[in-house]
Amino acid sequence: MMKYIIILCAFTFLNLSFIQAQEFSKQELDSIKREIFTIKSDVNQIQLQLSDAKKTLKTGIFVATLGYTVTIIGGQLLGTNPELGEALLYTGGAIGIGGTIVLVNGFNKISLSKPKRRID
Repeated sequence: MMKYIIILCAFTFLNLSFIQAQEFSKQELDSIKREIFTIKSDVNQIQLQLSDAKKTLKTGIFVATLGYTVTIIGGQLLGTNPELGEALLYTGGAIGIGGTIVLVNGFNKISLSKPKRRID
């Protein structure tokens, strides 16, 4: 009989300890809610940056492709029409460089910087 009382007391003690360990205080719940809100805000900001960068990257790809296509056509024309070929080479090169600059700006929009330290 004494064995059962000791086992019952031990079980009750362990059960109460387990229940108490799972309880969160109001302050801890508020802290968790604040962190979730901060994470949601960060995700929204990242999505906005990606959306903005997508437009810039598409424009840069189009302009760079157009420029380098004109450059290739100019190179092909050098044998038959050297003046036009040379003009197309320079024009296409300038357009291609402009498109590359737009691409670099698009990548800079999505580049990750060091995270800001939070003081809690």
